[in-house]
Amino acid sequence: MPTITWSSLLTSAPPDPFREINDPGCQQLVGYRTQMDTRAGSCEVTLDLQPQHQNRIGVLHGGIVATLLDVVCGNTASAFFDRESHPNLVTVSLNISYVAAARSGPVIATAKATGGGRSIAYVNGELRDEDGALLATATGIFKRVRG
Repeated sequence: MPTITWSSLLTSAPPDPFREINDPGCQQLVGYRTQMDTRAGSCEVTLDLQPQHQNRIGVLHGGIVATLLDVVCGNTASAFFDRESHPNLVTVSLNISYVAAARSGPVIATAKATGGGRSIAYVNGELRDEDGALLATATGIFKRVRG
């Protein structure tokens, strides 16, 4: 397979592989930011923690953790199928292990597709705090849907 290198002699810059994903609904309600790297097929979801994200003992609510991991794993699964068209899919299964609690600062979710086929993708995700401490892990199965 030939290697394509972007030449400094070209007049335009190489295409930016990073793309913001803006979904109505849940993203607007929770306030996270989603960025796709179409070149690598990866996704990063970031949330700056606010009081409304905390549970009654003052730490990041487990439901918000699950939401962030579902979003990052789902977008990564979508990129597994097609990095450019961002096909629709549904979550078949999402298992989460809660490791530590976060009280403040940004949290960052990342994921990696580990396999799959024409309509199913398997993805592992992690949620970390701004210092890189692991907060939660996830394993998910996602199904591509038409339409």
